[in-house]
Amino acid sequence: MENCIFCRIVKREIPARIVYEEENIIAFLPKEVEVYGHTLVIPREHYADIYDIPVNVLADISRVSKMLALAYKEKINATGMNLMHASGVDWEKSVYHFHMHLLPRFKDDGLHTRPTLPQIDVDKDELLKKIQI
Repeated sequence: MENCIFCRIVKREIPARIVYEEENIIAFLPKEVEVYGHTLVIPREHYADIYDIPVNVLADISRVSKMLALAYKEKINATGMNLMHASGVDWEKSVYHFHMHLLPRFKDDGLHTRPTLPQIDVDKDELLKKIQI
């Protein structure tokens, strides 16, 4: 997609601080680094979201994410890692190119990535029947 900022990074039309790259995947620092080591892992090809991305490309993103998490544990002494992604029409994201945020964690870093979710009353058995595959 010609207006996609991530596609433009992949094509080297705009600069990026690239952490790692391979045939199908590229990882780079985001424009706004929100935590120390914050990294985006994306497919080189444009896919909008989890519903669009092929399973093998998603597997590559997972593999690279794990590799980087292990590297950050060693290189920047990260003691944990949050992986974040949003998909679908009700997502909260600004770039419509599949991406995974890697957020390294550190002791007492004060980062709170677990969302505050509304309390809902749900019949778990009914829900299970609807979603069980």
